[in-house]
This record gives sequence, C-alpha cells and structure tokens, in this order.
Amino acid sequence: MLSDALLTKFNEQIGIEFESSNLYLQMSSWCGFNGLDGCAAFLREHSAEEMDHMFRLFDYVNETGAKALIPALSRPRSEFESIRDVFETTYKHEQFVTGKINELVHAAFTEHDYSAFNFLQWYVAEQHEEEALFKKVIDLVDMVGTDGQGLFYLDREISKVQGSASPSDAPPGGGA
Repeated sequence: MLSDALLTKFNEQIGIEFESSNLYLQMSSWCGFNGLDGCAAFLREHSAEEMDHMFRLFDYVNETGAKALIPALSRPRSEFESIRDVFETTYKHEQFVTGKINELVHAAFTEHDYSAFNFLQWYVAEQHEEEALFKKVIDLVDMVGTDGQGLFYLDREISKVQGSASPSDAPPGGGA
C-alpha cells in the first residue's frame, strides 16, 4: 500500500499526465487549423501517449490497493504565435513533467518504497526521451525555418516521426 504522502504525489502525477494529453490534443487542433497536418498528427499521437502514461499510473495506484483520483482539468492554452511556439511550449512542458517525475521518484526512494521506485524508472527513461525528441524538433524548426517551403518541409518531416515506437516501448531484450 502506498503511504498517504506518496499516494498524493501519484495522484498529482496522474493529473499532470492527463493535462499533458489535453495540451497536446489542443496543440494538434491548432496545427490542423493552420494547415499543418503532419504536426497535427504527431501531436495527436503524443496526446494518446500521454494518456497511456496516465493509465499506467492509474493502474499502478489501484494495484497497490489505493484509489487513483482523477482531478478536474483546466482548459489548455489554445492560441500559439507559431509552430516554433507550439514546440517550445511542448519542450518546456516536458521539462516541467521531468521535474515532477523526479520529485515522485525521490519521494518513493526516501520512503523506501522500492516497488514504486522501480515502477517509476520507466518514466525516468521516458522523460529523457521526450525532452530529447522535442529538443530535436525545435532544432529542426530552427534549421529549416518556417517561411514558405521551409514550413511545408518541416510539416512533412514531423509527420514521419509519428508512428515510430520509442526504445522504451520495445520488449526487454528485443528491438523496436
């Protein structure tokens, strides 16, 4: 059973992952509205991935005999200045999530809840991958630019990223 303090942190993280999913879904809508279908599909896929992260936490909490709580969600930001603003916001959000995961991991370790600590290692690796991915996307935006054909090329390249399995999703000892 999770301690009350750890349960509170797990339920907070459930909310953070849920809010992440909603933010990325809203960003997907912004991209689609602005004719960036590749970016829209990429962000919609990431929205689903964040929902999966939420369900993993939800299931873990319930498996420990505690009760997962779903928080009220605030409406995500819906207006962006540019596609760079979208991905810069995403990158900063992933850095925030990494900080929260690190706090949760620290709490599990401090409380000597090694089952929770072990469970959370997947999130540690996942956050490293997420930050690296969105940093690469920002670098691509900066290299290609967003004027004319650069925006077309960028949207096409981002669409190629969708559907690729991340290494952390691969089965142990197997490939992607």
